[in-house]
Amino acid sequence: MPATAKQNIHGTAILVGERGLLITGPSGSGKTTLALALIDHCRGRGLFSRLVGDDQLFAAAHGGQLVCRAPASIAGLAEVHGIGPQKVPFEPSAVIDLVARLVPAGEMARLQDEASETIAGCAVARIDVVRQNVAAALPALSARLCIAPFS
Repeated sequence: MPATAKQNIHGTAILVGERGLLITGPSGSGKTTLALALIDHCRGRGLFSRLVGDDQLFAAAHGGQLVCRAPASIAGLAEVHGIGPQKVPFEPSAVIDLVARLVPAGEMARLQDEASETIAGCAVARIDVVRQNVAAALPALSARLCIAPFS
């Protein structure tokens, strides 16, 4: 199955082991902060983890799977709040297995039903996490990605 045309999306993508995570939410909701915290959390547990792209991504369907990559102009850069773009190790692309949607606390369900989101024609599992709250998001994402202590 050929690749579809790329779609420009606002989000941050990381690779954890062999699993791709796309973090979405409005500007200022903590996408980069959560991505960098999760990368650090995983490295501390001996898991491979890298940034794929921050802020803007190209998304396309390849063989029925969603693949994200950073535009060449921002590849390997993460925008650190208050400082600006900083170089970080990165992977050129990742198949996305999970979308983490950052939402206000008032929109969070205590227990979430299985959900998915369609991006570039691909349905991808989705979990909502509270925006600007790394402490609450890390356990939820660790559980969904089967990272210690949930492995």
